[in-house]
Amino acid sequence: MTISTTAMRDLQAFMLDRRIDAWVLWDFRGSNPIAAQLFPSPAGKRWTTRRFAIIIPARGEPTALVHAIDATQFDKDPITKKVFLSWQELRASLAELLAGSARVAMEYSPGGQLPAVSFVDAGAVELIRGLGLEVVSSADLIQVSVARWSEAAQADHRAVSAKVTAIKDDAFAMISAALKANTPITELDVQRRILAAFEREKLQTDGEPVVAVNAHAGDPHFEVNKLNPSPIKRGDWVLIDLWARTPGEQHIFSDITWVGACGSEALTPERMKVYNAVKAARNASLKLAQDAWKANQPVQGWQLDEAARHELIAPGYQQYIRHRTGHSLSPGPKVHGVGMNLDNLETRDTRTMIPGIGYTIEPGLYLPTFGVRLEINVFTDPAKGPIVTSCLQDDVIVMG
Repeated sequence: MTISTTAMRDLQAFMLDRRIDAWVLWDFRGSNPIAAQLFPSPAGKRWTTRRFAIIIPARGEPTALVHAIDATQFDKDPITKKVFLSWQELRASLAELLAGSARVAMEYSPGGQLPAVSFVDAGAVELIRGLGLEVVSSADLIQVSVARWSEAAQADHRAVSAKVTAIKDDAFAMISAALKANTPITELDVQRRILAAFEREKLQTDGEPVVAVNAHAGDPHFEVNKLNPSPIKRGDWVLIDLWARTPGEQHIFSDITWVGACGSEALTPERMKVYNAVKAARNASLKLAQDAWKANQPVQGWQLDEAARHELIAPGYQQYIRHRTGHSLSPGPKVHGVGMNLDNLETRDTRTMIPGIGYTIEPGLYLPTFGVRLEINVFTDPAKGPIVTSCLQDDVIVMG
């Protein structure tokens, strides 16, 4: 993506409202993906070997401060370019470009609280502070300028979600057919089927889908053993987590997790109690998001996380919690985006749910013999508020 004139105007208005005089996008050898997303090279990949900074003032036009050896990498960029050679010139140019500023934002998180948006090294922050400036986190600026979905991304996400849903249905149907026919089937067989479907549908993923049976489902990031995959048999419990998108960093992943039982005998009281707790957690987080929108009340990522986790703790499952409730879905290279996460466990995410952003709601419980995670995708529609854009599981799939 390249930030549009309208988006730049909205960003600068937001900066003025937050009393942020400038945004310093600092990069060294591709270390800052936010800079790359806001100002991608018109020629494709930008290859830089020295430090550069793109400075966006709250008023005025952005400027790229680049080293002489890398200057040609910015020749086709539609922004002003200022070239430096020595470290002394770098410091002097920063002081010149930031003259009159008091408070600037960088990809930095106080105390390392939000590592998902912390890309600038401590020394770079010290350099800017050494100019007499206060440095604050750019986390909210990133959400406003990078994490929002374009109309084209919204439409594409809807189409991809339909494809991912069909692929999920086919995976569970494959297991069901094998159980009925008494044909051997393994976790790896199902994983390969999903990957083949991604290829057939020309979808892109950044990892292999999780197909986890019984105790393997109790590991949130289980990886199928390709040399000795576990068989799937009647009475087993199966968790499938799959994610994909249309190729291209402007597109949004569809990321879902469902669970199924191999025969009605697999629906044990313990499994169903855990399933219902996770379902209640998912629904509680979604309800808070939607209720807050209807009431015109701000709600932050940590609050949406707390709403879900309350439903996991109330029945006594606190010891089986392994992660936050959800992650951002945004344009960019990774399925875990750079906007608001639903988190007051691993971090305390105080970013507010704003129009145009997306995220997952995926509470989970992980016991020694099985696990449950139910994952949906949510988009904060500017007109309608939070809407579910993926399929949503209400009942355990019974196979066979």
